[in-house]
Amino acid sequence: MFKNLTRRQFLKTSAVAAAGSVAAPYLGCGNVTVAEPMTRTLGRTGFEVTSFGLGGQASLQWTPEDVDPAAIIVKAVNQGVNYLDTSNVYGPSQENFGKAFRAINLVPGQANYDEIKRRSLYLASKTMVRHAKGSHPDVPDRSQGPAGSKAVDDLRRTLSQIFGDGQGGYPEGAYVDLFQIHNLNTMAEVEAIFLGLDDTDPEAERIGALAALRDFRDGTNRTGLNPKEEKLIRHIGITGHFSLPVMMECLQRDDEDNLIDAMLIAINANDRRYLNHQYNTMPVAKAKNVGMIAMKVFADGAMYTKEPRWSRTPEDVVRVVGTPDLPSRPLIEYALATPGVGTAIIGIGHIDNDDQRCQLTQNLSAAQIRPESLGEGDREEIENLGAKAREGVTNWFQVEHQPLGAPRETVAAVENRDGTPVVQLSWQTAYAAQEPIDYYEIQRDDQPVGRVEHQPQTTKAPFTFEDTVEGGRQHAYQIVTVDKTGQTAASELLEVSTA
Repeated sequence: MFKNLTRRQFLKTSAVAAAGSVAAPYLGCGNVTVAEPMTRTLGRTGFEVTSFGLGGQASLQWTPEDVDPAAIIVKAVNQGVNYLDTSNVYGPSQENFGKAFRAINLVPGQANYDEIKRRSLYLASKTMVRHAKGSHPDVPDRSQGPAGSKAVDDLRRTLSQIFGDGQGGYPEGAYVDLFQIHNLNTMAEVEAIFLGLDDTDPEAERIGALAALRDFRDGTNRTGLNPKEEKLIRHIGITGHFSLPVMMECLQRDDEDNLIDAMLIAINANDRRYLNHQYNTMPVAKAKNVGMIAMKVFADGAMYTKEPRWSRTPEDVVRVVGTPDLPSRPLIEYALATPGVGTAIIGIGHIDNDDQRCQLTQNLSAAQIRPESLGEGDREEIENLGAKAREGVTNWFQVEHQPLGAPRETVAAVENRDGTPVVQLSWQTAYAAQEPIDYYEIQRDDQPVGRVEHQPQTTKAPFTFEDTVEGGRQHAYQIVTVDKTGQTAASELLEVSTA
């Protein structure tokens, strides 16, 4: 596992290997067997998850004819992997977990059920349904279940396909550790999932997914959708590839219930070439101690053999372990060294008895890296490696690069305090570009009069600044975003009168 190499020495070795011919898998030399996988605390869930998580797509969803998907799951669990990912929109993925769970005694009610082993695993699934009741034409609800399925139907479908009969039934004692509202893209979807959370009315025509999932987490029936008061999930999460404003909005709106315990987010070595979560959403999640799960470490395979688009067939499944130009190990380390990341889910296309050719064994080995252990120079070198894949244009699932953003929703007001005018400024966070935001400079009449240090904005409460001025005058204010490299972006002029 390159224990005797520094990070920079390893990257230089990568470059040398790329220049010559090497046997696959590239840089997979030596013993890569992991006796006891590294774990990290998944935020406020408190669960110790392995830094490598088994993704629920690749051959678990788009299964090639010569692959047994259940065998991949069994091998992962036997190698100590305890974070397991699947979804209601991943075709047969949940059913494949059901086959594997029966093979390794993880189904409640079976005579040989291993409850201790089940509790050592962290099973996550997802729904793309935004409503628990009702619908809205601007917010599509997508499910592979029966027509009209809602979020709770997808939850029960997960339990039935993994633990039950696959027809809706599931045994007592079945549960999912994390159930996520998947692939959130628009503010209309945010409104939908939060609907009824603060003022839950079981008679309402529409109820959002979060209110109902809270009932199935807590064993309550505030929505009227959990009459048996079942506890079927331990934690609730959200996921997003595309829109960092949407993900940040969800985290900020969850300011009292602490309902969102985990977030699945796209992060890889080409991340900064796009409007990235790395310097925007992820610091907010870290500040709120929301568990972070990294996805798209290989840009959904676009770093290697797959075209940059959603997968559609078994031919899209990546079955190689790196390439001479782009070893897989540093890409995995890049994601896992990003501040706050608990685990990275990686889909497996191919397992092999030869550890040197086994994606699972190789990727698990690469994931044995301490949190936040790469310096800025190390990350930059890995980004340069990542740029070799399609000239860095791989993250088709993210918003294209945008310049540093100005402060948003800026407001200026004047308050008279004992005869002295005080100008009060407020604003919502700007969005970072290729570098983190450092601070906000306050300018009055083109002159700097103060600064406010940037902090991750964990609620909708705005940034604020007060300026005491003389009366009887007109002033023009600007709030200027300044990033770590000194790049700036100014708000519109805010004109105030102290007359």
